[in-house]
Amino acid sequence: MNQQTLKKEYHFNGKSLHTGADVSVCIKPAEIGTGILFVRTDLGKKIPAIASKVVNTARSTQIGEGDAVVGTVEHILSAFTGLGIDNAIVEVSGSEMPILDGSASVYVKAFLSDGLLVQDASRKYIDIQESIVIENESGSRIEVTPADKPSIDVEVDFSSEVLGVQTAHWDESVDYASQIAPCRTFCFLHELEQLLSLGLVKGGDVDNAIVVVEHPVNGERADRICKLFNVDGIRTDKIGYLNNLELYFPNECGRHKLLDIIGDMRLAGGYLNAHVKAYKPGHSINTRAALAVLEK
Repeated sequence: MNQQTLKKEYHFNGKSLHTGADVSVCIKPAEIGTGILFVRTDLGKKIPAIASKVVNTARSTQIGEGDAVVGTVEHILSAFTGLGIDNAIVEVSGSEMPILDGSASVYVKAFLSDGLLVQDASRKYIDIQESIVIENESGSRIEVTPADKPSIDVEVDFSSEVLGVQTAHWDESVDYASQIAPCRTFCFLHELEQLLSLGLVKGGDVDNAIVVVEHPVNGERADRICKLFNVDGIRTDKIGYLNNLELYFPNECGRHKLLDIIGDMRLAGGYLNAHVKAYKPGHSINTRAALAVLEK
C-alpha cells in the first residue's frame, strides 16, 4: 500500500462543539512523509498529530504546542485513517475543529467526491513487539496486541437501560464511509447542565448530537434544557432518544466510540499493525494507549 493524500483543498465552516465559536478549516494535500499536521492560522503555529502533543481529553481530544491548541481533532483523524489518507495539512482558524453534524461523514463525502492521490512511497506501518495494556480506575481497558494489519474492537457499557452493551469492529476491509463515518457523537440528557457548567458543549444542538434520555425530566428543568438547545418542544419526558431521533444503526453510539478511537489511535503516529481491543474507551485512555505505542 502506497501513501495517499488529497487531490485538492477542502473548506469547512461551522461552530465548535465545546466553545460554541464559529471556525473555518482548510484541509490541504501534503507531501510524502508529512503525516497529519494541524496549523493554527490565527497564531501561525504548527501542531503535529502525535500523542505527545495531547494536552486535554475532557470530552474530546485536544492537542497543543505552546499556547496554540486545537480541540476535537478525533473526528477528522478518524476520517483520514478510515479512508487511508497518510498525509494532510489541517489549517484551522480557532482553538477547536467544527463539530459539523457530529460525525466524520461531512469530511468523508467531500474527500471521496474527488478520490485520493496515490503517492510514490510505501505506507509506513507501526509495528509493536509485545502487547500493551492500559487500564484506569473506572474499569476501562485497552489492549494493543501485535498483528499483521490494523483492527479495532470496542465494547461500550454505560450501565444504560437505553444503550445496553454495544460492540463495534473496524479493520481495513470495512467500508468506513458507510459503516462508521455517519455515526454521531452522543451524550446523556442528565449530563448537559453539568457539562455546560464546565464550559463544554456550548455548540451542541439537536442536529449534531444524539442525546440519550435515561432519566426523564419535566417542569422547570425540562424548560432549561430546551433553552440550552435554543429550541421549543423538545420531548424530555420519556426514556429513549431526545426528540424521537432515529438512529442510523442500532449500535450507532458504539460505532461512534469506534470512530473516536480510530482517530485517537492515529496519534500513535500512523497506521498501527496491531489489534486494539477496547472496553469502555474514552479519549483519556485512548490517547494514553496511543502514547504508549509512540514511546515504544
